Amino acid sequence: FRSLEEKSRAFAAYLQQKLKLEKGDRVAIMMPNLLQYPIALFGMLRAGLVVVNVNPLYTPRELKHQLQDSGAKTIVIVSNFAHTLEKVVRDTQVEHVILTKLGDQLAPVKRTLVNFVVQYVKRMVPKYDLPDAISMRKALAVGGRLTYVKPKISPQDLAFLQYTGGTTGVAKGAMLTHRNMVANVLQVEAVTSPLLRAGEEYAVTPLPLYHIFALTVSITLFKYGGQNLLITNPRDIPAFVKELSQFPTTVLTGVNTLFNALLNNEDFKEVDFSNLKISLGGGAAVQQPVAERWKQVVGHCLLEGYGLTECSPLVSAAPMDLDDYNGSIGLPASSTEMKLVDEEGEEVATGETGELWVKGPQVMLGYWNRPEATAECLEDGWLKTGDIARVDEQGFFYIVDRKKDMILVSGFNVFPNEVEEVMAMHQGVLESAVIGIPNESSGEVVKAFVVAKDPNLTQDELILHCRKHLTAYKVPKTIEFRDELPKTNIGKILRRELKEQEGTA
Repeated sequence: FRSLEEKSRAFAAYLQQKLKLEKGDRVAIMMPNLLQYPIALFGMLRAGLVVVNVNPLYTPRELKHQLQDSGAKTIVIVSNFAHTLEKVVRDTQVEHVILTKLGDQLAPVKRTLVNFVVQYVKRMVPKYDLPDAISMRKALAVGGRLTYVKPKISPQDLAFLQYTGGTTGVAKGAMLTHRNMVANVLQVEAVTSPLLRAGEEYAVTPLPLYHIFALTVSITLFKYGGQNLLITNPRDIPAFVKELSQFPTTVLTGVNTLFNALLNNEDFKEVDFSNLKISLGGGAAVQQPVAERWKQVVGHCLLEGYGLTECSPLVSAAPMDLDDYNGSIGLPASSTEMKLVDEEGEEVATGETGELWVKGPQVMLGYWNRPEATAECLEDGWLKTGDIARVDEQGFFYIVDRKKDMILVSGFNVFPNEVEEVMAMHQGVLESAVIGIPNESSGEVVKAFVVAKDPNLTQDELILHCRKHLTAYKVPKTIEFRDELPKTNIGKILRRELKEQEGTA
C-alpha cells in the first residue's frame, strides 16, 4: 500500500507538473489487469483528472470514437496495443502518449524476462510508430522528484467517463462523479460487511478493471485493506486455475460464462476453497444450472448482483447469507430506491412486471455531451433502466426481460445498431438486422440477417469486414442471407419478429 501511494503520487505529480494537465482534463487508460493500472488510476484521480477507461481490444474505429468523444488529452497504454492507437491518434485531441510494457512493475529480473518473452518469443507486440511516446517508468521516476499539489475536489466533480451503449446506439460516456463512486463503494461495503474483515481479505479479480463491476469491487477491496490478485488473461483457464490453487481466495468475482468455464476444468475441482467467503456474479445473469454446480463443487452459494454502468454500477445484490441461489437479483443496495412502472409511468403491484427505475446516490449525472440521451433515461432523479422486472412479497427483484434489443456476450453489451452500421459500410450489403441467440459458452452470440446487393457476397467476406471494425465479441458468429427482412408499415425492421423466428423472443 505504501508503494502504491508513493507511485500514484509520483504519477499525479508528473501529470500535473510535467504534462501541465489541469483538473477536469480527461485521461484514458487502455490496458488489461496489470499492476500499472491502479498506479495510473489513483494517480489520475489524485491529480483531479477524469478517468476514461478503454477496452484494450478495441478496433481503431472504436478507439477513435471514444477518444474523440471524451476529448482525452492523454492516454496511458500498454505497448501490446500501441499499434491500434497509432492508426487514429492524429485524428484525436490526444497530446501525450504514456507507454508501459506488460512486465514493467514486476521485480527487475522478472520484468526483463517477461518483457523479452512477450515481445520477442511470443511476438505479442505488433510494430508501432509513436515517436513522442513517454515511458511510464520514466514518468514515475521524474514524478518522484516533482511536487504533488492536492487539488480541491467536490463531490459533484467528475471522476470517470465510463463508456457504455446505454440502451441503444454507439458508446456514450456515463458521467460518474466522485460522489457516485464513493457512494457505491460504501454500498458494496455495506452489502459485504457481514462477511469481510479489514486487512484479512484475499480477492481474485479476473474481470478487467476497465469494466465498472470489477473496478468498483476492487476499489472497495482497497478500502478493506485487502490483497487483490489481478488476472491479466482470464481466458487462459488452466493458468487461471493454477493461480487460484496458490492463493487463499476469500473473494472471487466473475461472470456466468467464466464460472461455467472454471467448472468445466478438471483441475478446478481440486482447488481448496475453504477460505472462500464470497463468490459474486455480475455483468450478466447467473444461470441456475451453473449456480447449482458451483454449490456442488465449491461448497459455496454463487451470489448474484445487478447493476448498470450508469449506476457505478451496484443497484442490488443477494444477501451474503443466502443459502442457495434463488434466481433473483437480490435486494436494493443501501440508500437505493427501486420501483417498477408501467407504460404510463404508474407503479405496478407486487408480482406484476414493469420497467425497473432506480434512484440513489450512485446514479450518474448523465451522458457526456448528450443532453437528449440523458433526458430520455433520467426523470426526477430516477434512472429508467429499460429492464423488465418483478418483485416478490419479500422484496426480492427478478429480471424478466433485458433491454429490448441489447445482446449480452460474456457480460459485455453488444448493441445491434453499432453492428448494423458496420454492416452498412460494406458495399455489398443492402440492409441488415442483428439479434442475439443463445450460446452455451458466452451466454449469447451475435447473429446477423442480411439482404445483399451483391449476390456473390459470402458470410466469410462479411465476417472479415466486421472484424476490421468491431471488437471480437461484437462480430456476428453466423450470417443468414435473406431476400427481405420483416418490417413495420413505416419501414422499421422488426428485430422482435426475427427473434420469434429463431425461438429466442
